[in-house]
Amino acid sequence: MNLGFDSKRLYCNFTGLGNYSRSLVKNLQKFKPENQYNLYTPKLKNTTETTFFYDHPSFKTYEPKTAFKSYWRSFSILSQLEKDKIELYHGLSNEVPFNIKRSVVKSVVTIHDLIFKILPKTYPPIDRNIYDVKFRNSCLNSDKIIAISNNTKEDIIKFYGIHPDKIEVIYQSCNPIFYENIEVEENESVFQKYNIPSEYILYVGSVEERKNLMGIIESYQHLQPEFRIPIVIIAGRIEKGYAKGVHNLIKSSGLENKILWITDLKDNYSLQRIYQKSMALVYPSFYEGFGLPVAEALLSNTPVITSNVSSLPEAGGPKSFYVNPDNPEEIASAITQVLSNSELRKTMTETGYEYAIQKFSSDRVTKQLVSCYENTLDNKK
Repeated sequence: MNLGFDSKRLYCNFTGLGNYSRSLVKNLQKFKPENQYNLYTPKLKNTTETTFFYDHPSFKTYEPKTAFKSYWRSFSILSQLEKDKIELYHGLSNEVPFNIKRSVVKSVVTIHDLIFKILPKTYPPIDRNIYDVKFRNSCLNSDKIIAISNNTKEDIIKFYGIHPDKIEVIYQSCNPIFYENIEVEENESVFQKYNIPSEYILYVGSVEERKNLMGIIESYQHLQPEFRIPIVIIAGRIEKGYAKGVHNLIKSSGLENKILWITDLKDNYSLQRIYQKSMALVYPSFYEGFGLPVAEALLSNTPVITSNVSSLPEAGGPKSFYVNPDNPEEIASAITQVLSNSELRKTMTETGYEYAIQKFSSDRVTKQLVSCYENTLDNKK
């Protein structure tokens, strides 16, 4: 197959969408080296995360010579795809060109979530409108839609009226490091660098209203003193207004000495080790398209406490502890039960690991993806 990929996030984003793009394309090349892989991006960033794609002979990267990068990505890219004889183009981050239906190029789009429709107040109006136009176009004009969870599939059907048969659920895989599940002694240096205590609970994710870090802080007011162990926060993108509210709550609750912020962690080996030594990941998000930290924690043999909403039960599997994210007392009760019961933690980690390996392995996900591509090419426009 001669494949093309929207690689803006692959080359320029170093959190969720970028990680998804890099893992997917890298796994495809590993399992199907005979394919041709063409990466189309409006700009390039050569970093430790992207060097693999710069240097590997299986990948050909195209960057336009125009000043109108956004227009090129949404419209004029089509002439380049046809010139390169691309058989199938995959929009990895919610978008395909607006005019893709007019071409001979087949297309697949991954829709990660429709949070801007579910929680509209968390997005500026102009962003909501732009996303709505782009996502709707992609859903209507692509030949196939990949949803990263059944929950996202149901949202696509609900908001855009897409027939269920057009949507295939293919979960995302994690960084390959998390499948190795290694415990390397040199990774202990991360605990010294950040002065991480021997016992802690963990939060990994952006600091924004939807992720509900404040719910964890509020839950500490309902914990007995022996269960108020430190909270290690591995922070991604920080929304300043919400973060200020979190800091104010920490101060007013007298919890300054219980909170450890880490805002500059870029090493997945160190992140895996922090997961592994954590007593539990607490992730009471109000809404997720998938919930990658939950899958990463399960693969790291870490108990997971997460929300009983959106896609999180899909990510967490049968033995994670589910709570109402609006109820700090329920979050506190879950923390108490997990911290006080070693047998419960053992069951959660063992069952959670097996679930994650079964559902989110790169082999399984990549085989599903290849099958999706082949079926899409077999169906004529």
